[in-house]
Amino acid sequence: MEQLKRLLNISAVGVASVVAALVARHFALAGWPLHHANLWLVAVAAIVMLAAYAAKAWGWQRLFRHGQRPAVLTLAAAGGAASVGGLALPGRCDEVIRVAVVRRCRRRRASIGAVALSLFLLGLLDSAAMTPLASVALGMSRIDGWLRVGFVVVAGAGVLAAAAVFALPRVSAFPIVARFRLGGWIGEHATPPREAAWAWVGVAVSWGLRALAMFVLLAALGFGMNFALAIAFVCASSAAAVLPVAPAGAAMQAGAGAAILVASGVRTEEAVAFGIAAQALLIAVGAMFVLALGAWHAQGAVVSRSRLRYSSGAR
Repeated sequence: MEQLKRLLNISAVGVASVVAALVARHFALAGWPLHHANLWLVAVAAIVMLAAYAAKAWGWQRLFRHGQRPAVLTLAAAGGAASVGGLALPGRCDEVIRVAVVRRCRRRRASIGAVALSLFLLGLLDSAAMTPLASVALGMSRIDGWLRVGFVVVAGAGVLAAAAVFALPRVSAFPIVARFRLGGWIGEHATPPREAAWAWVGVAVSWGLRALAMFVLLAALGFGMNFALAIAFVCASSAAAVLPVAPAGAAMQAGAGAAILVASGVRTEEAVAFGIAAQALLIAVGAMFVLALGAWHAQGAVVSRSRLRYSSGAR
């Protein structure tokens, strides 16, 4: 069993490494999707995206019980592995990747049910965190028609999602619900309102940082300094991510973000190129967390072997 776990960990790190190498090779041969990029600003956008991953992982950690909380690095790597998998897998398959990575947490291990419940709540909090961003995009961006209606739907869905998260502990405590085994289990594992509030803060900060990263990337690639456009791009990408079926999660998100840019007056080829660049940045940063998790597990394995050899020699 331990050899199987080690093989799966090595495979995950290997896939992330191969994807990162292929992305780097593609851009080395074909060039960046948009010419004359400011590499310093691209680096700043990558650092901000790193912080966004960490903030979301911290918020996700609040959705577990104290005794089962995985490490923040594990949760960040789970999100990174899902982003890497989004290159080829359908949109909803990223949840399976997240569960697989979290279940191999080196520190504490939550049950599959607990991980699945946390992901369900995290999805609701993602929607709740998009409400303020969608509201700002509605007020500041130059979009009209069905796109404007879409942002209204995103904002409204976020309010309902937040209400569902905070109401879940009380609903599961109702006698008619608690008498069922599933209802009782949900009542034991549901996140208390205080922890849910902290989780929402982490997720909201993450989305705000992602919008900031897109703002810096827009400036780096010559689109000017337009924060409203960055927020609209992030909102559209996140809305595409919740589609139940998609040919590839990353492709859908890049396409939805490009559609917003086109609706805002950006030329189609430039909008598509920026969508690809944004997804490449997201995936590259996610792969870095996967590699960091692999290094952490490798370091733990080396320490465990050293302790075992020392104890055997002491005998």
